Amino acid sequence: MAGKLIEINGPLVRAQLEKAVNGEQVSIGQLGIIGEVIGRDGDYSTIQVYEDTESLRPGEEVIALGYPLSVELGPGLLGNIFDGIQRPLETLAKIAGDYIPKGAKVTPLDHKKLWHFKPNSERHEGEKLSGGEILGTVQETESIVHSILVPPNTQGELILLKLEGDYCLDDSIASVQQGKEEKLLYLYHRWPVRQPRPYKVRDHAIAPLITGQRIFDTFFPLLKGGKAAVPGPFGAGKTMVQQQIARWSNADIVIYVGCGERGNELVDILTTFPDIVDPKSKRSLMERTLLVANTSNMPVVAREASIYVGVTIAEYYRDQGLDVVMVADSTSRWAEALREVSGRLGQMPVEEGYPAYLASRLSAFYERAGRVHTLSEQRGSVTLIGAVSPPGGDFSEPVTGHSKEIVQTFWALSKELADARHYPSVSWTESFSGYVNTAAKWWVKQTDQEWLQLRNDALTLLSRDTELMRIVNLVGPEALSPEQRWIIDGANLIKEGVLQQSALDDVDSYASPEKQYLLLKIMMLIYNRGVDLLKLEVPVQELNRLSIMGKAKRCKSTYSSEQTQGLRDFINAINQVFDQLEHTYSENLHKV
Repeated sequence: MAGKLIEINGPLVRAQLEKAVNGEQVSIGQLGIIGEVIGRDGDYSTIQVYEDTESLRPGEEVIALGYPLSVELGPGLLGNIFDGIQRPLETLAKIAGDYIPKGAKVTPLDHKKLWHFKPNSERHEGEKLSGGEILGTVQETESIVHSILVPPNTQGELILLKLEGDYCLDDSIASVQQGKEEKLLYLYHRWPVRQPRPYKVRDHAIAPLITGQRIFDTFFPLLKGGKAAVPGPFGAGKTMVQQQIARWSNADIVIYVGCGERGNELVDILTTFPDIVDPKSKRSLMERTLLVANTSNMPVVAREASIYVGVTIAEYYRDQGLDVVMVADSTSRWAEALREVSGRLGQMPVEEGYPAYLASRLSAFYERAGRVHTLSEQRGSVTLIGAVSPPGGDFSEPVTGHSKEIVQTFWALSKELADARHYPSVSWTESFSGYVNTAAKWWVKQTDQEWLQLRNDALTLLSRDTELMRIVNLVGPEALSPEQRWIIDGANLIKEGVLQQSALDDVDSYASPEKQYLLLKIMMLIYNRGVDLLKLEVPVQELNRLSIMGKAKRCKSTYSSEQTQGLRDFINAINQVFDQLEHTYSENLHKV
């Protein structure tokens, strides 16, 4: 079905296009620029265009393609770098160089590459199949076995399942009798990005996503299948936080969506990720990672689509029974794309010019996270982590405010901590997690019954330190009692010995759950033993002169995650030092 272009308004155009439906993709002009119908008025359609519209002229032909914006889902996704509408950037670079030409046509996946298909031995001809069931497997990378699924909208009687062998994406590997028609199945299928993929039932998330970063895992945990926001101003370290999560998290698949970020930041990610070694497999991290790159100078509408492309691919791997983490950097740029399009549509602006549906769009996106029972009776999860870039670090602006209400884990980055070279610069006063009690059940099994109490005591100590530092800044430390000065010293132990963690330290870049627990136990043990000694009138200065104070702060870099016995031995050494000091002062007090 064809029509003609009537009006051009930046990334929005109007066309006379009869019978087109909302969400349908269209091809515009001689170059075949891709767009999507977002509004209908009689015979006229409003279209948002995923590419630059500068070369278009009224009167050019517009062709409705008959399907919505969709992605190809199959082997070959991992290790790839796509733009906002799933065009492979490396393939485009080979064809056209550094700049993407308008109307560039290239398949998202390599349809000529052969994949070794192993059919599922439980499948047999004549069997009733339904969407989501596993037809067989392909070794996609050395690290990941890719399950070939029956498309969710397909069901019927299995007529044929090919034998084990090498097939390309265009070779059928099975056929199903669907009604009166025979439908061929391939190693891949397409799925509309704005439609969540179906599952049997949503499950309760029970296991934490272990990132190896103590401020996250111990103090503000995130569960597999949960949703988190990472707000922070420029320079607070959002990119490094995301890289650490991608590198060390115990997820099977990592999807990074660079949505409207600066080109130099995305280039840094695109060049460093392939060089990162996966600590699990000791192979390239890209074997279980894919990137969606959409820089700030790319068309604004493609920026809006890139989020949905990423989360749809995440759901696809979830349906294979895998745990997937998707990092969106950043939802602020995505919201700015919504604002620009809504402004050109003449919609009524609300908070700071954002459209009234900003909150509902954010909610709909984050709701695609979750741990589910898949259609093939497996358990998989999608964990969504959305970075937020509030202007000037103002957490009261709409995107941060709405995200805070939607997510259950909030990792607030602080410019003040970043300026003080405290990394990760996560503010323990502004951050929160609604998953603590669930995570505590897992931590108790892995470590000790006292984990939750240790965490709560440490946060209480940090909170009291914040209050006392206000007094110190006004009148100086001399106004504090020995007990209050020891609170500040104990909080510094936690800040330096637990919360600070260098991504560039080979020993401390990752901390196992056991190491995290033992480090926190060491700091709280020193603080609590010090409180007891203060009651025996031990001067706080003498406590600070103890050699174990400095050694405790260096434990994180002294002992690796495999050397936890050294941490346990250090705990015994701490008790010996304090026992001796307690014995000495008890005797002196008795003599007096």
